[in-house]
Amino acid sequence: MRAIWKGAVTFGLVNVPVKLYSATEDHDVGLHQVHDKDGGRIRYQRRCEVCGEVIDYSHIDKAYDDGERTVVLTAEDLASLPVERSREIDVVEFVPREQIDPIMYESAYYLEPDSSSTKSYALLVRTLEASDRVAVVNFSLRQRSRLGVLRVRGDVLTLQGLRWGDEVREPAFPALEKKATISDRELKMAGALVQSFESDFEPEKFTDEYQAQLTVLIEAKLKEGDALDTAATFGEQPEDTRGEDAEVVDLMEVLRRSVEKSRRRA
Repeated sequence: MRAIWKGAVTFGLVNVPVKLYSATEDHDVGLHQVHDKDGGRIRYQRRCEVCGEVIDYSHIDKAYDDGERTVVLTAEDLASLPVERSREIDVVEFVPREQIDPIMYESAYYLEPDSSSTKSYALLVRTLEASDRVAVVNFSLRQRSRLGVLRVRGDVLTLQGLRWGDEVREPAFPALEKKATISDRELKMAGALVQSFESDFEPEKFTDEYQAQLTVLIEAKLKEGDALDTAATFGEQPEDTRGEDAEVVDLMEVLRRSVEKSRRRA
């Protein structure tokens, strides 16, 4: 891993020098776009609408348009903002983790101690563990003022980005305004279904089936050429979906079959 940011966590008068690393990575197979007629690579160009020239990134600034006027913001303008110059992850408060709705979570980062002495880092780790809370923090990264939480994963401080409160949409679905009637029998059967699926979460048990099948498809095409039936690669037949909406689903029957299927699997 390579550090993407260096700064310090501050809570009270305690200063914890740290390096920031992305905690996750994308495992998707890399694909690009091509012309379906001749296989030529499709590339996008950054072309100026005034002079018509293709512009390199080094000559591109950002701008705000209010409908009548445009304000150009250079890289120097953005870098001059006080919050952009900040190299601190500032602890604002310690809160119970259950008070943070998971929908607010964004990217995760690891924090490595950036000092010959790790005592202040260990102190913050122990403090979070002892309080059984997470630390709400303010920080700046990649030209954005951000909200986040510090928590402990193993022995490592983890910084989890949070969305701002006004970035989370309130759901308004007319279909849910009319309350559905759930019988005791249906609830009991659903509970039995949940019980039959109960387990401890082990992320390594799960695989990305789409990426696995995509890899199989690519390898098959490399081996046998383009004149290849895609469905045949996986030995599948197209599903017959005719009439699947023709009748109303009996919820109890679906639950009963699900429980039976789960029991047979066990």
